[in-house]
Amino acid sequence: MSNPPTVDDHDVVDILLSDHRQIEAVLVELATRQGDHEHRRRLADVVIAELVRHSVAEEAYVYPIAREVLPDGHEIADREIAEHADVERTMKELEAADPADPRFDELLARLTSTVRDHVTEEERELFPRLRAATAREELVEVAARVTAIKKFGPTRPHPGNPEHPPANRLLAPGIGLVDRLRDALSGRPTSIDELHHRQQR
Repeated sequence: MSNPPTVDDHDVVDILLSDHRQIEAVLVELATRQGDHEHRRRLADVVIAELVRHSVAEEAYVYPIAREVLPDGHEIADREIAEHADVERTMKELEAADPADPRFDELLARLTSTVRDHVTEEERELFPRLRAATAREELVEVAARVTAIKKFGPTRPHPGNPEHPPANRLLAPGIGLVDRLRDALSGRPTSIDELHHRQQR
């Protein structure tokens, strides 16, 4: 899998588009239903972690820009956040589901459908409009902030946590620390690279 863009030469939209491609690749692999239950559980854990990091970054830094620069930015941001909340509830259920249970695939199908609709909406409407209405320098600067919050923020769904700045930015590192401790203790993979590394050992 190709490396995600670096903040040196890409703007925040490039970072988010790369996230979308990586998340889609894992969803496609899960949809094939190949591998044993343990492998599918790990894939689901990876897609959950990737989606959580992505959502937290958008809510902390991207949607506030939309509110500021787009005439209908508040409406768009509120809709996107509501979709995130729906995805988060599904991820919470999927996190607890046994891959051997038919409900696991039902939840996965629901998650995949919602995420794909959300991604299409962002890529067709929000991202092009953000690029058109925002100075490139600002979008490059926000890419660095998004990269940082993805590194230190949560990796597990937390429905009910604050979705708006400044509370979400302040709480993300602490919640992320607890999540990463839980991940380390349980051996839960949180990226596709980590999963591939474990498979090669």
